Amino acid sequence: MAADISERALELIPDGAIVGLGTGKASTAFIHALGAKVKAGLRVRGIPTSQVSADLATKLGIPLTNFAEVESIDVAVDGADEVDPQCNLIKGYGGALLREKVVAAAAKQFVVLVGDEKEVAVLGSRGKLPVEVVPFALDTARRRLTALGCIPVLRTADGKTFITDNGNYLLDCKIAPLVKPREMELAIQDIPGVAGTGLFLGMADVVLIQKGDKIEERRRSR
Repeated sequence: MAADISERALELIPDGAIVGLGTGKASTAFIHALGAKVKAGLRVRGIPTSQVSADLATKLGIPLTNFAEVESIDVAVDGADEVDPQCNLIKGYGGALLREKVVAAAAKQFVVLVGDEKEVAVLGSRGKLPVEVVPFALDTARRRLTALGCIPVLRTADGKTFITDNGNYLLDCKIAPLVKPREMELAIQDIPGVAGTGLFLGMADVVLIQKGDKIEERRRSR
């Protein structure tokens, strides 16, 4: 039987854990797997990173909580759009990057699930970096991002401007591979009105990579 990254991730979830629930294809598969475990008796509470994940968790019988009730998360499980050899990530193609970053930062262990097509030698190799901005700052942020070499394209869905769960806009910035991702992250975050970027640097503790029937486990060096 082929190994599955969702099932492997479940092995990292202790009974009684607070679990961060990511957004996207890999996270959806994990939430389904977690729901089956909960139905079989595993006791957890989830903090979802999007309304979509919250709705799915509720449908599957996974109890939810929030940061008013708990101070931290035991294990957060999410996907990624790029992962480099040092376990740095680009996320946000699914539109939930800001809440995903809040949840990841609050987690004692952040576990990332990807297929091998998401592996890159250098972040930015797929040419896109999502940046979330408040609507009032849209035009000034566009100009500042362009000056940094990030060509912003306003994300749309069904012909309308895409609105995040936070009520913000997403700019999908066209970028070249990032030789100095930390410097780029700081420069973008310095733009007034930027709520967050899709750069997740030094955050992932474990990356599980599905490679055909096998799983590669990669851990970030401390």
